[in-house]
Amino acid sequence: MKLWQKSISAWSEVETFTVGRDREMDLYLAPYDILGSLAHIEMLCSIGLLEAVEYTALAAALKELYQEAVAGNFVIEDGVEDVHSQVEMLLTRRLGDMGKKIHSGRSRNDQVLVDLRLFLRSEIEALSTQIGELFEVLQTLSEKHKEVLLPGYTHLQVAMVSSFGLWLGAYAESLVDDLRQFQSAYQIINQNPLGSAAGYGSSFPLNRRMTTELLGFADLNYNVVHAQMGRGKTELFLAFALSGLGHTLNKLSMDMVLYLNQNFAFLSYPDELTTGSSIMPHKKNPDVFELLRAKCTQLAALPQQVSLLTSNLPSGYHRDFQLLKEVIFPAIESAKSCLAMLCFALPQMQPKTNILDDDKYKYLYSVEVVNKLALEGVPFRDAYRQVGMDIENGTFNPDRTLNHTHEGSIGNLCTAEIKEKWERVWNGFGFEQVLAQLGKLMG
Repeated sequence: MKLWQKSISAWSEVETFTVGRDREMDLYLAPYDILGSLAHIEMLCSIGLLEAVEYTALAAALKELYQEAVAGNFVIEDGVEDVHSQVEMLLTRRLGDMGKKIHSGRSRNDQVLVDLRLFLRSEIEALSTQIGELFEVLQTLSEKHKEVLLPGYTHLQVAMVSSFGLWLGAYAESLVDDLRQFQSAYQIINQNPLGSAAGYGSSFPLNRRMTTELLGFADLNYNVVHAQMGRGKTELFLAFALSGLGHTLNKLSMDMVLYLNQNFAFLSYPDELTTGSSIMPHKKNPDVFELLRAKCTQLAALPQQVSLLTSNLPSGYHRDFQLLKEVIFPAIESAKSCLAMLCFALPQMQPKTNILDDDKYKYLYSVEVVNKLALEGVPFRDAYRQVGMDIENGTFNPDRTLNHTHEGSIGNLCTAEIKEKWERVWNGFGFEQVLAQLGKLMG
């Protein structure tokens, strides 16, 4: 079944090539296509394009289909082109010609736009929740290990004293910045394109504000051409958010691989979290973190993929957009799996204590000694020169006492303040309002 088909069928080779993996990707969208249709028919009834009895029957059938979709029982049958066609066909089977009326005032273009907005909005909520779980893990571990000192590096050279608390807390706060990017993408996505039809509106007296409210959108895409131009750009904004998250998790994974190396040996994990070698019986490979690193590199490259697929297109709809689903949907699943694995693995980390007792790390304290002399009244440059000469002469023997008090330093991690920052960003999404509105729609 094809919504656009008239009397001529496309050759099978053309159909196979143009449909591609779209039916597979459309299964992600099934519940959201049904939600969009529920809002649309309520609006059609309000403007007289559906009788009340027709609306009641269609709404009941759509709610049944929705439950099938969320339970994973919705299928797109052989010969059916996409999720929109499948939903309309099922309604027509159950209710006769009444089922064909749900497409009035719509195009597949704005149908897929609203499906994607609803789907991506939901996925951002799920991703943000998982990011929050990782944030909590990192904050908990940061506080737990804040007294365990760790070498800090610049240029991969021993630099200054750090701690496991400072290191882990840095990644927690980095996730707050990542959450801001997802919030930005969410605010752009949370606008209603329904009613833009093929990108040029409709001669039906559609009530687009009504569907905006019914679907819990924060606002409308008012200009119908702009609504269509959101296809591709919407995915690009989300790709940037996923890329930013990938950048954070990639760096964390790389640190783990480095610190597990025997030449560092700063931490360890249970043997069950590592893999072995086929010929070297002593090996305990950090494959989990290597694959995390690779998957997150793929996420970091996502904006380029999306941009290259869409940046050379003029306004209006183009079939190129279909391939965006094959890029974005698996990336979302990959990000979820990375977050879940880190939440599982990190609590099993065992930091090594007394790392800095090794004499090769004594130069980490050089800045501490310079600062102490400066506090005693020695000009900073003179203190710097004095300590440098001691190091050159082999007479540097530092006091290893630390006294860091300013915000965000070893002695003052500001864990609570970072948590407050997280909550301010989280509260800016408004997930609860969306869920409440969709609950009313399904009620």
